Amino acid sequence: MARICSAWKCPYLLLLLLPLLINATAREMQQPSSLPDTIKRNTLELEKRKPASRPLRTRHYRTKPLAETFQTVREDHAVEAGALRADIVHRNAPSSPFRLSNKTRLERVHETIMRDKLRVASIHGQINQMVNGFTTSSNSGHQTKIPSEDFQAPVVSGLSMGSGEYFVRVSVGTPPKSMYLVLDTGSDILWLQCAPCTNCYHQTDAVFDPSKSSTYSSLGCNNKICLNLDVNGCQANKCLYQVDYGDGSFTTGEFATDAITLNSASGGGQVILSKIPLGCGHDNEGYFVGAAGLLGLGKGPLSFPSQVDPQNGGRFSYCLTDRDSDSSERSTLVFGDAAVSSSGARFTPQVNNPRVSTFYYLKMTGISVGGTLLTIPNSAFQLDSMGNGGVIIDSGTSVTRLQNSAYAALRDAFRAGTTSLAPTAGFSLFDTCFDLSGLASVDVPTVTLHFQGGTDLRLPAENYLIPVDNSNTFCLAFAGTTGPSIIGNIQQQGYRVIYDNVRNQVGFVPSQCD
Repeated sequence: MARICSAWKCPYLLLLLLPLLINATAREMQQPSSLPDTIKRNTLELEKRKPASRPLRTRHYRTKPLAETFQTVREDHAVEAGALRADIVHRNAPSSPFRLSNKTRLERVHETIMRDKLRVASIHGQINQMVNGFTTSSNSGHQTKIPSEDFQAPVVSGLSMGSGEYFVRVSVGTPPKSMYLVLDTGSDILWLQCAPCTNCYHQTDAVFDPSKSSTYSSLGCNNKICLNLDVNGCQANKCLYQVDYGDGSFTTGEFATDAITLNSASGGGQVILSKIPLGCGHDNEGYFVGAAGLLGLGKGPLSFPSQVDPQNGGRFSYCLTDRDSDSSERSTLVFGDAAVSSSGARFTPQVNNPRVSTFYYLKMTGISVGGTLLTIPNSAFQLDSMGNGGVIIDSGTSVTRLQNSAYAALRDAFRAGTTSLAPTAGFSLFDTCFDLSGLASVDVPTVTLHFQGGTDLRLPAENYLIPVDNSNTFCLAFAGTTGPSIIGNIQQQGYRVIYDNVRNQVGFVPSQCD
């Protein structure tokens, strides 16, 4: 007969079981169900989500003549001038010229999500084209206005029709003409609508007329800048460009150079950057919400940062304030020395994708909810040898997309830590929403994104639990994806995000928008 004894009476059995007990305990501690006992929390003040009533300290645009507004004008590159600055405005800020006052919050959020879906699809399509040699975009209905034999391939941008969320105020030409351009780290080319227009959509500012700029200069077809385009358009020895988007919108025209004028970050007036490459679009189609064009801040050789500081690839930073209010702090875009000089910045290395040159890839190492590191497969954030997957940080995507297994872990842990809140039906791509009616504030689990090098992006509560209507319905502002993960601008809000292409790194500084 076999003898049965307990672990306490058989010490050798206890030694065998001890490792299993330790491992089981460790696994249990990582499960979302344990979060309510150990959870770290943020407080979301619901009143703070209302638009601020105090007046703006600085407007996002100027109407005074140049001579009355600035003391000096210098002609330099940013690397020599020290630093440049431009103001940024979100399309839905109360003072924004792009805000439609007759729209409800529900309608604006719905439109943002629809634009976001188009943008994410466009980013995925661009990566698929570069990595696999094909595109998933559906622009077969677009008729190229320039003879097809002049183009070897379309230029595909990260911007989908109307997906611009933040706009930057810059001046183009001599004398300088102020205009709003979409701020976009997912595109390389700076382009704007130009007269005469074969076809131009409506924009807030007057359409730029190159014939009235003394510094405008067309590029020849054999110019090295023209040859750096993904297309080699040529007509009457003038370099031509064409940008097609995933939804069929496009811009076509001459590729040229002109002066770009920005503010000096030191407060010493303005800095004029000469001979900056730009697309002068005479045929443009799409709903770009009144913007005059696009400021490409990507990593490619034709991007604006690369042209401002060609030897180093450019250094710039931006800080995006609350998208729903006119805060006393300003959203600003800074180039040069001041862009990387913020004290307290924590940096993480950029990851090189040899097949995709435009986007900024980072190595995410994990996600914590309520202070507990989630169990997520390493493959969820990895960039494979073919250039698929990985994690992109992007100014034009609003809602952060996480690879499906990572999102499921985040969502389940967040739900486990919010059992005291009243759940409600999902909204569009959001599947975790709450009815916070009658509450002035709520405590929610902390959410932290971890990156290589020990860099943590600790999110304020308003960066991941956002209102979607005027009835106090709030949703978790993340979504799943089968493509690469994308860190969107809702999660970047309130941080100065530093793109240091000299040292090939990206940094984060909290509360540095002033």
